[in-house]
Amino acid sequence: MSIDVDVRRVFRLPEAEGGLLGLARVIRLRSVGILVPFLILFVVLSLTSSSFATKANLLNILDQQSATLIIAAAGTLVLIAGGIDLSVGAIYGFAGVTSAHFALQTSPVLAILLGIGAGFLIGLVNGIVTTVFRINALIATLAMSFIVSGCSSLVTKGNLLVLFEKTDFGAVARTEILTVKTSIWLMVAAVVVIGLLLSTTTTGRYMYAAGGNAEAARLAGVRVGAIRVLTFVISGTAAGLAGVIDTARVLSAQASPNDTALAFTVLAGIVVGGTSILGGEGAVWRTVAGVLFIALIGNGYLLLEFDPLYEQITMGGLLLAAVGLDALSRRRA
Repeated sequence: MSIDVDVRRVFRLPEAEGGLLGLARVIRLRSVGILVPFLILFVVLSLTSSSFATKANLLNILDQQSATLIIAAAGTLVLIAGGIDLSVGAIYGFAGVTSAHFALQTSPVLAILLGIGAGFLIGLVNGIVTTVFRINALIATLAMSFIVSGCSSLVTKGNLLVLFEKTDFGAVARTEILTVKTSIWLMVAAVVVIGLLLSTTTTGRYMYAAGGNAEAARLAGVRVGAIRVLTFVISGTAAGLAGVIDTARVLSAQASPNDTALAFTVLAGIVVGGTSILGGEGAVWRTVAGVLFIALIGNGYLLLEFDPLYEQITMGGLLLAAVGLDALSRRRA
C-alpha cells in the first residue's frame, strides 16, 4: 500500500500564490536577521570602547561563553525537532559537581567521563519520558531540573568543592594552544560537530521534518520519537560537557539554584538567533550569533559602565522582538 505525502506539509513550505517567492523572503529574513544587529553592535562597541576589540577581551568573551555556546548549539536541535529542554542548566550544574566530586577521589579522566556520562543519562531519560510516556517536554524537563538540582545538593552536601590542587583536571579547560584556551577549542569542536550533524546529514533533515510537521513526517517514514530522543540525548551530553569544562575552568563546583536559570539564557540565545520556538526552522550558526550577541550586550554594559539593572530589561525586549519576528515571518509565509 502506498501513502502519498505532501512534502510541503513536512517541511512547512508556503502554499499560497507566489509561495516560492514568499519562502525565499522568509529564509532570507531568518538567515540574516541576527547578523545585521550583531555587526552593528560590534562596530558601535569597537568605536565607543578602546578595550572592546582587543584580543584579550574577545577571547575572554569566548572563554566565558564556551559552556553556553555548547549547550545552546545542542539545544537548537531539540527546538528544531519540536521539543524544549529546560533541564540543561541543572544538568550543567550536576555534571560539574559530579566531575568535581570524583576528581577529588579518582583520576581526572574518570571524573570527566562520569560528568559527561551523567548528562548523557539524564538526556536519555528526558527523551524517553517525553516520547514514550508522552509527557509535555516543557513540564517534563522542568520537573527534571528540580530533581537534578536536588541531586547536586546531595552530592555536595551544601559545600563548595575546591579543586585548586587538581591541576590535571583543570588542564581540560585552562591549557593554552596557540594562545587560545582549550575551553574555547572544545567549544568550537562541539559546535562544529553539532552544526554539521544538523546541516549535512539525513538525521539533521529528519529533525527539521519532525519539528515542521510531526504527523506528516511519520507518514513519510521518519521515526519522529527516535529523532526527538536523540536530540535530548545530545542536549544532555552537551550540558554535561559544558558543566565539566566550566568546573575545570574555575577549579571549583557548588550546587546552585542559579544553574537552572542558565536554561533560559540558552533559550534566549537560540530564539534571538532566529530558531523558531515552534520547531522546524533554525540553524546552529545562527544560535552562535544569538548567544554572542547577548554576550556582547553584557560586555558592552560592563565596558561602558552602564547601569547593569537595564541589562535584564534589554534582554527581555530582545527576546520579545525575536519571538515577534518569528510570528510575523510565519504569517507572511
